Amino acid sequence: MAMRFEKKAALMSNAASFHLRSMLPDDRKEVTRLIFHSTNQYYESIGRQPIFKGHELTPIDMFDVYERVDPGEGIVAIDEQSRQIIGSCFVHPRETHLSLGIMNVHADHFGRGVAKTILAEIVNRAQAINKPVRLVSSCFNLDSYSLYTRAGFVPFATFQDMFIEVPESGLAHPRPNDTSVRPATLDDVDEMAELERKIAGISRVDDYRYFIRNDDNLWRVSIAESSEGITGFLTSCGSSALNMIGPGVALTQDQAAALFHEQLNQQRGRCPVLLVPVSCGSLVKQLYAWGARNCEMHVAQSHGPAQIPAGVIMPTFLPETG
Repeated sequence: MAMRFEKKAALMSNAASFHLRSMLPDDRKEVTRLIFHSTNQYYESIGRQPIFKGHELTPIDMFDVYERVDPGEGIVAIDEQSRQIIGSCFVHPRETHLSLGIMNVHADHFGRGVAKTILAEIVNRAQAINKPVRLVSSCFNLDSYSLYTRAGFVPFATFQDMFIEVPESGLAHPRPNDTSVRPATLDDVDEMAELERKIAGISRVDDYRYFIRNDDNLWRVSIAESSEGITGFLTSCGSSALNMIGPGVALTQDQAAALFHEQLNQQRGRCPVLLVPVSCGSLVKQLYAWGARNCEMHVAQSHGPAQIPAGVIMPTFLPETG
């Protein structure tokens, strides 16, 4: 059940104070607009193209997906004077950890401690249930990187963000090895959970079920297996806002490559983004051979213990539950 609260922020500015409350379904459009404008403004400020194209409600899939998987768990910051939402963050409690999703602050309210206050609330929630907090943040955004590391987060994995333009006819490359790959079923969920615990030290069983059921018609889930059982799995999201491949894990880079090949062919005519551990040299080389190009770098961080990956981990930003 979501933790409902009204918390006065300790920090003040020349303007009015702000307080935090739980994110509500009625916040859907206001939060989406905040994500659209604050994210695009950041990327434009560093000389890059906006992430979200088109209408300011383009990222609305993010709100809708998170409201389905974690209703009422998000946090918003409300300006006392204007009563507007000036900050937001999605929060994902899981069996083994609490995951921090995308955090946004309105540009007009930078310097008021909005992000710091939201982050402190999330860390307090996690400490109350004795679980670590995990996140994946941009290496380009040193302000957010500093926010998290100053709060006690420690990096444990780094990723290359890569994109591939997939032809309408699919990849012009055969599957890279003889790994057996098939669609996932609900009967695979327990074994998927066991594998992710082994590789990454985390579990998120309800996520696997949500992806495989695919009530939103956004998700595709592939399984890699051998005679000994499941050796990897990988999801892709067909959202127009965030067309990404992930999350997933695999025991080996060859298995991860076979899974990426299958999932890329599920996104024909599109240009999905995927995250690859920088330590996986042969996997990165394979993706380059398929036409992949780098677009950013991200780092996984944890407030509390985090297992060093015992295989390949492939995170994503929709949903950010790992």
